[in-house]
Amino acid sequence: MHLDPILPVLEIVALAILVVGIIMHRLKQPYVVVYLIAGIIIGPHGLGLITDQVDISRFGSIGVLLLLFFVGMEISLPRLIASWRIAVVGTLLQILLSVVCVYFIGMWRDWPLARVVLLGFVISLSSTAVVIKILQEWGETDTGVGRDVVGILLVQDLAIIPMLIIIGLMGGGSPDYRVISLQVFGGSFFIAGFALLVKFKDRIRLPFSSLIRQDHELQVFAAFVLCFGLALITSLLHLSSALGAFAAGILLSTFKETTWVYNRLEPFYVVFMALFFVSVGMLVDLDFIRHRFVVILLLVLLSMVLNTFINAFILKILGAAWPRSLYAGAFLSQIGEFSFVLAAVGFQAKIVTKVAYNITISVIALTLLLSSLWLMSVKKVIIKKNLK
Repeated sequence: MHLDPILPVLEIVALAILVVGIIMHRLKQPYVVVYLIAGIIIGPHGLGLITDQVDISRFGSIGVLLLLFFVGMEISLPRLIASWRIAVVGTLLQILLSVVCVYFIGMWRDWPLARVVLLGFVISLSSTAVVIKILQEWGETDTGVGRDVVGILLVQDLAIIPMLIIIGLMGGGSPDYRVISLQVFGGSFFIAGFALLVKFKDRIRLPFSSLIRQDHELQVFAAFVLCFGLALITSLLHLSSALGAFAAGILLSTFKETTWVYNRLEPFYVVFMALFFVSVGMLVDLDFIRHRFVVILLLVLLSMVLNTFINAFILKILGAAWPRSLYAGAFLSQIGEFSFVLAAVGFQAKIVTKVAYNITISVIALTLLLSSLWLMSVKKVIIKKNLK
């Protein structure tokens, strides 16, 4: 009998998550940490139970889409639009300050401008997947802090496009004006679409909604069509596919059809989201980190502290209270999954060396692993301070 090679892989992943999950549950750690640790243990740099992570990464990318899809269903679009100033201005200032901070480090280390800009972009991006997963687990997605953080994350997802263009140009590439035109058109299309949703939200109805509500199997495929359909459209327009999935969630929320979607897709969401974080954990090379432990640890701490206080400072000057600003800054402290893409592009353009690239990958992965612990520590400090 032929054995499908994906079967043992899925069994190993499920068993690792189950064992680590039981241990971490007693320690009251979020499931993000469970999945990352499971990936480290079974990955090529851990026990080596899984060496080919391509399939897991592909499944994991579906998890990110479903994550943004679910968040879109939970977020109030009018409230999100009302906080556009914090999202847009805050993100632009945060990227600028990140590059400036790296510039001063680069002056000391005599880095070229291209490397300064690349690393500034890398640390400026936070993890949409990690942050939103924690917001959901803590029930804070549609709070004031949650809306500020989600808005910033969405603008960061859009900012990846000009970042890639800038890095490509600094690496000697030339701009593709056809791609840029599609991105501008796509961005304008989605902004106009959100505006129409806000204006005509009481008149918009989902086609065949009465039939779909009565058929449980059709509900699964209808939700997938909407989620992956808009994600596909944004990908074709060279925008973030996660943005399309988020827009699909917003659309369903406007239709007031979120209950059956949540009930039908939650198991898929849990599985694919777990695979995403497992794939990130598999990137952690423990032997490489061991040989450069002090340098990597200092960079991890520096990046998380910088991200926390840069974001907190910006939110404070934009009018948020200091405790809320610091709490939101802690949510955005880690370096995001899109930074893996930026680092890879920078390495291919020879902006960073192989060793520097591996250090960057290690730092990104460890900030993802430690972000929940850092966030809980900041939260305890804020609570204690407010109780005094």
